[in-house]
Amino acid sequence: MEAVEIFLTILGILMVSLIALYVLFPRTLYGFLRNTLRRKGKLTAKSIKAGDMIWPYLEGGPSDGEPLVLLHGFGGDKDNWAIYAPEIVGKYRLIAPDLPGFGENIREVDRDYDMATQAARVREFLDAMGIDKCHIGGNSMGGFVSLRFALDYPERLLSMTLFNNAGVVGANESKLQIEAQAGKNPLEIHSPDDVQRMLAFVAHKPMKVPGQFRKIFYEDFAVHRELLDKIFWTLVEDGTGKALNDQLDQVKAPTLIIWGRHDQLIDVSCVDVLEDGIPNAESVVFEEVGHIPMIENPKGTAKRHLEFLAKY
Repeated sequence: MEAVEIFLTILGILMVSLIALYVLFPRTLYGFLRNTLRRKGKLTAKSIKAGDMIWPYLEGGPSDGEPLVLLHGFGGDKDNWAIYAPEIVGKYRLIAPDLPGFGENIREVDRDYDMATQAARVREFLDAMGIDKCHIGGNSMGGFVSLRFALDYPERLLSMTLFNNAGVVGANESKLQIEAQAGKNPLEIHSPDDVQRMLAFVAHKPMKVPGQFRKIFYEDFAVHRELLDKIFWTLVEDGTGKALNDQLDQVKAPTLIIWGRHDQLIDVSCVDVLEDGIPNAESVVFEEVGHIPMIENPKGTAKRHLEFLAKY
């Protein structure tokens, strides 16, 4: 009985401590949870100078493994891949950077953030890392950058994986396209409570975010509102006026297209456009998944991803 009482006392102290952290120091608790996910994926935070920028990135897997470079989407950062990492690390050297304009990378409003410029910056990052060839993958905007990279620097790729990527126009318009045409940005966060609305727009079955964490997300967005607004409309312009539909036949890298059936940002009809246009492409569409399959269905997504990578 005494041992049980001691255990319950310790458990009670831990619970009280966590509650105190959540109420009084939510950013500390948020950072602890973020680092816990990184440790689970055996990821280490690093940085390197490339061009005139310092690139923060996460790295995991064997240092002599084939490089697998994963690019996050709009509003995201390198930690978007932390949940996915435990399913994919092993044989490959996983590298997930913060793209310029996001996370801990440079966040200057007067810079250019069009997709061709971002792809050129990724090339500089790979040069600084000493990576001649890699497998690349990208979600949403990161997929657009990956596709642009495949067209501009084909000699640098072993393969490409596109996770609900922007950059092509499908047969059907998405809810985001319709709102953007009306001059609205549905990814803009207007208040802490609006965070849950935005997450429901992105994920098919979003998790409930505690109030203190919603406040953190909102505060981080508000600090960089002008920059994020600029990048969003640059992305919209590139995705419509500079869509890559008519250039897909020039992609040389073997390509896997991964999509969620219920994507409200980029319609699933883009899968047919990509698979029909890219010479060596295959696809998988997951049911009950929205815009971020590597987060909504990490095990299923990783299984299909690893099967594809093993071919190349």
